[in-house]
Amino acid sequence: MGHLVTVATCSLNQWALDFEGNADRIIKSIRIAKERGASLRVGPELEVTGYGCFDHFLEGDTYLHSWEMLVRILETEGTDDILLDIGMPVSHRNVKYNCRVICLNRKILLIRPKLWLANDGNYREQRYFTAWARPRHVEPFYLPRMLQKLTGQTMCSFGDAVISTPDTCFGAETCEELFTPNSPHIGMSLDGVEIMTNSSGSHHELRKLYRRIDLMKEATMKCGGVYLYSNPQGCDGDRLYYDGCALILVNGQIVAQGTQFSLTDVEVVTATVDLEEVRAHRAQASRGMQAVAAPSYQRIEASKALSKEAGVIDPHLMPTKEIKVRYHTPEEEIALGPACWLWDYLRRSKTAGYFLPLSGGIDSCATATIVHSMCRLVVQAAANGNEEVIKDARRMAGEKEDSDWLPTDPKEFAGRIFHTCYMGTENSSKETRERARHLAGAIGAYHVDLNMDDLVRAVQTLFTFVTGKKPEYKVHGGSQTENLALQNIQARLRMVIAYLFAQLLPWVRGKPGGLLVLGSANVDEALRGYFTKYDCSSADVNPIGGISKTDLKRFIAYARDEFNLPVLHEFLEATPTAELEPITKDYVQSDEIDMGMTYDELSVFGRLRKVEKCGPYSMFTKLVHEWGDKLSPTEIATKVKRFFFYHAINRHKMTTLTPSYHAEAYSPDDNRFDLRPFLYNAGWSWQNKKIDEAAKQLEELDSKKD
Repeated sequence: MGHLVTVATCSLNQWALDFEGNADRIIKSIRIAKERGASLRVGPELEVTGYGCFDHFLEGDTYLHSWEMLVRILETEGTDDILLDIGMPVSHRNVKYNCRVICLNRKILLIRPKLWLANDGNYREQRYFTAWARPRHVEPFYLPRMLQKLTGQTMCSFGDAVISTPDTCFGAETCEELFTPNSPHIGMSLDGVEIMTNSSGSHHELRKLYRRIDLMKEATMKCGGVYLYSNPQGCDGDRLYYDGCALILVNGQIVAQGTQFSLTDVEVVTATVDLEEVRAHRAQASRGMQAVAAPSYQRIEASKALSKEAGVIDPHLMPTKEIKVRYHTPEEEIALGPACWLWDYLRRSKTAGYFLPLSGGIDSCATATIVHSMCRLVVQAAANGNEEVIKDARRMAGEKEDSDWLPTDPKEFAGRIFHTCYMGTENSSKETRERARHLAGAIGAYHVDLNMDDLVRAVQTLFTFVTGKKPEYKVHGGSQTENLALQNIQARLRMVIAYLFAQLLPWVRGKPGGLLVLGSANVDEALRGYFTKYDCSSADVNPIGGISKTDLKRFIAYARDEFNLPVLHEFLEATPTAELEPITKDYVQSDEIDMGMTYDELSVFGRLRKVEKCGPYSMFTKLVHEWGDKLSPTEIATKVKRFFFYHAINRHKMTTLTPSYHAEAYSPDDNRFDLRPFLYNAGWSWQNKKIDEAAKQLEELDSKKD
């Protein structure tokens, strides 16, 4: 006879330090889990505070308010008679820990601190927390007085233990612990723990989801067991989008999967699992031999059984069947992830909409298309009855609180909240102006078309009046210094105009509030430094700042067909150009010619620099093998040295880079993901000598072969 257990995990759109809102979403998830018959509910990592509190985790208030919210959760009607696995920070003996708090019927059974902390890439957990470096050790924890009053307990257990119920045993591991070589689930499974929970704070990155899922499948396939994965979903206040995808696995098979991208604040995923399948899966003799020798965990007893009473058979209850896992293509990820991030940023900032300088190029086109995708998601959510989305959309659209207006058309909604502007000069082409106008019309944006030549000439005239010198473009005989300065005047004036129009366009339209300015510099341009400091790349937020040019082109091709926007084909066919220099019959400015390298090459350089951790010399030696069939060692050396030279002299631009959606593993974001100096010896003298010597030796070897 099977032992059937219904379990629940969830994705919550938490917000850093929004204590009441976070608690309300936790309570809602508990109620939904109970309505679906679940006897165990697990939530995301640090769900009470929100994961992205950063240095606020060093403040005593954060811990005080966490306990206050836990009291609020436990004393709320409807949160009894279900085992709760809740994430919050806890200070124990004046040491701060990232913890799971296991509760049942207004009692604290166990506080389980995180054993292994995430401390690379976007994560700095060791800055705030200490790892519980005492596996399987448990000691008393004296509860705050507010908890003593509620629970009647003076103390509870604190440490690396598991929960024993009358019918099974479950244990918790937290996020990073799954990714470590000796994960806690290994020892727990050998000690008879049948249900394992993982509460995560994992962010979206293109092509990353498979890694998480493969680790969970491998863990439960080899060890056997039920695995519940919970993760936040949304922007909780910074550059990251936590991409949900709550999962339930049994013995290597996925039986339930939540959405990866959604505008829903509370999503609960449930499944009914058969514990006898776990026991059968673990019947191998070799596992038994290892289990006998495995050290034991202290078991904390819980009075509630997770399954029905023995002998009680419910013919309507059956184990959830295996499902096929859902992976989005990278193009779908770009369409959905940044769109959800933009929605959270817009609604939580309480602003009236977005403003985008629309140049007629593919980057600003991609940003506009992502806003269009956001509007589509809002319309879909409203059609599904999402009250939070409807409420936020009405406020942004300028509707009164008692209005019954609904966002039913993405174009109509965009016309209320999305504003674009083409800022032309004498160097702009008719083609880019028309493309910008056509795209704005296709997606419904409120579009402004202007010429700013008078402003540019005013600045140039001022400089000439003060200095007596008149700078000229390169095509008119000017130097490279003059040429760059004249281009930068245009670029920086566009930023000033963008913020002016963002502040006043709602007023022009008779609406309250201001607009957030969107940037549209891609990750490759940031890596190379191919943008003007304090130009239109300087914005409030940038949805494509972590996405490569190559991926953006693929996204535009996808959106052209998926969103029925044939105008996007014009952008795919156009040559990328800044249009900051005069166009002549012999010269049209081109991004790739200006940069001295292609966007595809930049993606390779970026991945080798960041992901493969290559300096100039090791990058050269790797590329000799990858590109040696089409380029000589000297040509490869020239490209590598050119890249590192421009990366070095432009690194200072990363210190003022607009906050961007993190989507790419080789992002040069200086905020905390890619920490490097911004004053380099751009000559790379010793590194370049090594490269030149190696290139010379390789070419001498090739000449001897010939």
